[in-house]
Amino acid sequence: MQGPRIEEQACWLENKHLRVQVLPAQGGGLGSFEWLARDAAFSLLRPYRAAPANDGAAFDPNRLACYPLVPWSNRISGGGFDFAGTSVALSPNCPGEPYPIHGSGWRRSWAVQSHGGEQIQLRLDERAPDGYSYRAMLTYALRGNALEIGLSISNTGDAALPFGLGLHPFIALHDGVSLHAPAARVWQNDGRSPLPSANVPVPADWDFRQPQVLPREVLNHCFLPWSGEASVNWPRQGMRMQILANVDAFLLYTPDDADFFCFEPVDHPIDAVHLPGGPLAHGMTALAPGEHLCRHFSFRVEDAGAAAAPPSPGTAFGDPHESTP
Repeated sequence: MQGPRIEEQACWLENKHLRVQVLPAQGGGLGSFEWLARDAAFSLLRPYRAAPANDGAAFDPNRLACYPLVPWSNRISGGGFDFAGTSVALSPNCPGEPYPIHGSGWRRSWAVQSHGGEQIQLRLDERAPDGYSYRAMLTYALRGNALEIGLSISNTGDAALPFGLGLHPFIALHDGVSLHAPAARVWQNDGRSPLPSANVPVPADWDFRQPQVLPREVLNHCFLPWSGEASVNWPRQGMRMQILANVDAFLLYTPDDADFFCFEPVDHPIDAVHLPGGPLAHGMTALAPGEHLCRHFSFRVEDAGAAAAPPSPGTAFGDPHESTP
């Protein structure tokens, strides 16, 4: 007997500007994020795509519009890592991927702590004797023309470990898009594996310190140091989305023949635990048992011809490496 359809498990947030579908049981992710202030809803993120009803496949989080990255982002090589005398074992967790990817939160069911018309809070408790044990809290809130997202994590394990957080949105391309995301350097890979091989000045075709269209080649790289401010522009639709975050790196993924690209605000590059100098030199935060880390993200939407509104309270995010005991 089949369980309830994913759409039947959805929680909705809506105001006069925005509508968001939240799917707690599907990685705490979003099914859709839409702008409502026109005659028809405008999809800001690629909406959730259900698998064919008869394929029998398990739910694929990569069909979501967005999901949280917790307790680390992107890939970790080597089957895990050692940190301060503790060994963490990590196995591949996604079909077709040779490395564990995006932590564990995106593949878990989150519990709803509270839900109102414009805000929802989710909780995830994870226990892994040879890995990460944590409690994560995820809040989605509509404030005027902005979706604000808070993601925090507490170390509930017995040893200090490096933690990192981020988001993985699938941004809709529509009829073309330009990106402004200031960053001077990029961790390049060798073209065969997404693992970083060299930290170099950003090439001209990938330089988003000034707005430009996305390159036609496939990119899957981490850019940094990022200012924590970016904007996505849909010129033919006259729409703009400003992204603010208290992190200082982003992953840019531009797949072939897709109707989306991924702009992932994160606090550390791919495989940070194995980069020279170790994870703390590359944006991750060591949390002792009981300590926690908070990250904040804002997606503010407006007609491109309208004057930019100032950030609302709560989007002046402060130190990108904030952690709290």
